[in-house]
Amino acid sequence: MTELIPPTREVPPITPIEKEAEALSDVLSPQSPGVVFWTQLKKSPLAIAGGLLLTFFYLLALFAPFIAPYPQELMDRQNYFRPPQRLHWMSPRRGFHLRPFVFDTELADRETFQYKEDPSSEMPVRVFVHGAPYQLFGLIPTDRHLYGVDSPGQMFLFGTDSFGRDVLSRLLYGAQISLTVGLVGIAISFTLGLLLGGIAGYFGGVADTVIMRVTELLLSIPSLYLIIALRAVFPVDLPSRQIYLGIVGILAFIGWAGLARVIRGLVLSMRRSDFVAAAEALGFGRLRIIARHVLPNTMSYVIVAATLSIPGYILGEVVLSFLGVGVQEPSASWGNMLNQARSIRALTSFPWLLLVPGTAIFLTVMAFNFLGDGLRDALDPRRVSGGKAG
Repeated sequence: MTELIPPTREVPPITPIEKEAEALSDVLSPQSPGVVFWTQLKKSPLAIAGGLLLTFFYLLALFAPFIAPYPQELMDRQNYFRPPQRLHWMSPRRGFHLRPFVFDTELADRETFQYKEDPSSEMPVRVFVHGAPYQLFGLIPTDRHLYGVDSPGQMFLFGTDSFGRDVLSRLLYGAQISLTVGLVGIAISFTLGLLLGGIAGYFGGVADTVIMRVTELLLSIPSLYLIIALRAVFPVDLPSRQIYLGIVGILAFIGWAGLARVIRGLVLSMRRSDFVAAAEALGFGRLRIIARHVLPNTMSYVIVAATLSIPGYILGEVVLSFLGVGVQEPSASWGNMLNQARSIRALTSFPWLLLVPGTAIFLTVMAFNFLGDGLRDALDPRRVSGGKAG
């Protein structure tokens, strides 16, 4: 009995037009918001570089006691105004070494502080050395430091200041204050701005009038003068922790007004939207509608505005500390580190006192601006059409 074999059906070849249509459908297929955001952000290498640099700075601030070779308040009057030391690579086996500055009439000038390295002595740089005790994250007691030299040797990679304190250690400890002022201040001021702007835009009436008049009053006063005037209300000799909290409160108090005004406009534009009407028809409370349905639709603007506003908060702390009314000695901040470089002699003879904190402030502000510009482009709804990357 012969087996019947069904006739084979030839598959027609795919035409070039069908291939092009298939490729086009893959490109135009809907993508998740996260994929669209990352696709747009990758188009801005400066934004990615700024984000990586900020991550590095905040990690340095988080682990400052571990990375810093000395405490921020440690003074050595025998080592004041020491210039930055250079690392010398000896060999793969011997690693990095430092050459100390020995204070001798043949090697240094007491009046001009023009030090020279002592070529007859070498100090090997070691990792995970024992040093001054501290509490990591304020919880873990330890005395391990990332790097250092054997006692009685000392290392000052970024030099020392007028009190013989290590500039690098003070820069790392100062980052904990100068960098976190922006984050904490933004968290407080933007929370106020979102809430008050949402209430003013959604409810209108008396609430809108009162909130907007207060907003216009704050915006009419120059921010720098307002910061200094509010700081003058507090005593000058407050402890550094209370001064830090006061600076955060001042910056947050004057920072919410601009955001509240913009959020009010955004809420006014969406208060008659279909999803708001549906939420009202379901019987949701007004505050719930504002918090759960209206304000989340402003997050793209808020994220960009927050990123671009953080440098202003950092510079506000720097200005107050530079003028001597911010964080007080011996606690370190980038502002009071700049305060030591105010004289002409410091600028000409000890330039590292200006260059070290000034470079850190410049890089931080530029990194936030680059990241903010990239986020603004990545979150711009005009660049995304129908859930597809534009």
